[in-house]
Amino acid sequence: MFLDFFQGLRAAGVPVTITEHLAWLEALRAGLAGLDPERFYYLARAALVKDERYIDRFDRVFGHVFRGLDAPGELTADIPEAWLRRLAERLFDPNELERLKALGSLDELLEALRQRLAEQQERHEGGSRWIGTGGTSPFGAYGANPFGIRMGQHASRHRRAAKVWDQREFRDFADDVELGTRQLKVALRGLRKLARRGHEDELDLPTTIRATARNAGWLDLQWQRTRENVLRVLLVLDVGGSMDDHVRRVEELFSAARSELKHLDHVYFHNCLYERVWKDNHRRHELVTPTEELFRHHDRETRVVFVGDASMGPFELTHAGGSVEHWNEQPGVSWLRRAVAAWPHTVWINPIPEDHWTWTPSIGMVRGVFEGRMVPLTLSGVERAIDLLT
Repeated sequence: MFLDFFQGLRAAGVPVTITEHLAWLEALRAGLAGLDPERFYYLARAALVKDERYIDRFDRVFGHVFRGLDAPGELTADIPEAWLRRLAERLFDPNELERLKALGSLDELLEALRQRLAEQQERHEGGSRWIGTGGTSPFGAYGANPFGIRMGQHASRHRRAAKVWDQREFRDFADDVELGTRQLKVALRGLRKLARRGHEDELDLPTTIRATARNAGWLDLQWQRTRENVLRVLLVLDVGGSMDDHVRRVEELFSAARSELKHLDHVYFHNCLYERVWKDNHRRHELVTPTEELFRHHDRETRVVFVGDASMGPFELTHAGGSVEHWNEQPGVSWLRRAVAAWPHTVWINPIPEDHWTWTPSIGMVRGVFEGRMVPLTLSGVERAIDLLT
């Protein structure tokens, strides 16, 4: 298997040598990867890939050769603490999942929760009715109901919760990520509108030469205003939840934009644009900016780029109170329409592959609001976005 892996990397164009391959085998023999498939993958990548341009090829060969690789069974008596905390979590077969029925609407779900809170007197595990852990109830943690309210669960599992009643911590996207490729920065340079403004502090060489010649060779320096990019860009970034899967790629885009665009501002939202946004995810409940103020601060000439997977329950777009985190007075789709009307130069960049968009109804709804101006988060997609903005 290891020899097939080595030969597969060479066939895919990854410049790996026999010395590196032997060093990797020695590291495995020393137990550096342990029995963890993830550590095994990263050890192989660290030993065999010298240039990040080849990581994608490495991943394809690794996935082909080691497909089905999984952690071994019971080899130790040390049970992870996380497993002990989730003893109530059940595994459901397809027939059980098929029999699960979601409550009909968000209003019915909230009313049912009020009744459970009034009636329930003790902790509950499993089952299909009470608030607890595991089971098929629409209320609680680590269950399998297709439409419910998540309470007390560490992280999302199925991403189908209608409401999340927990303290959720999001982190800001880093704007200093060092990119593995410069193509993204080069593409963003197309998002420029150069004009001469400010003080005359740049030497105008052609005019200086002509003025000096007219002055019988005596140097006559001529100055001009510096050319700079006057185009203002606003990044509106979806953060948290399903966007956690795309953090690195969004950070690369954010970092490139910080590097190339002089007049850049950014704000965050979660899932859909509502009546408020924020700039610091650690203080997103205290330091918020009304969306109306955002409309006033950034004029119609601002280029606005929404970045998000547009993946949410349709009621988050269509219903008042549909937000998973707070009670929104107006449906999300109305705020998106107002944004498109306030900023004619607007696009939506989606990190989900374009051929998967039809799988999620909310993506189609957001794309319709933006009149088709949605592009994937790829180099060609960013180039298409710049064409749409300029």
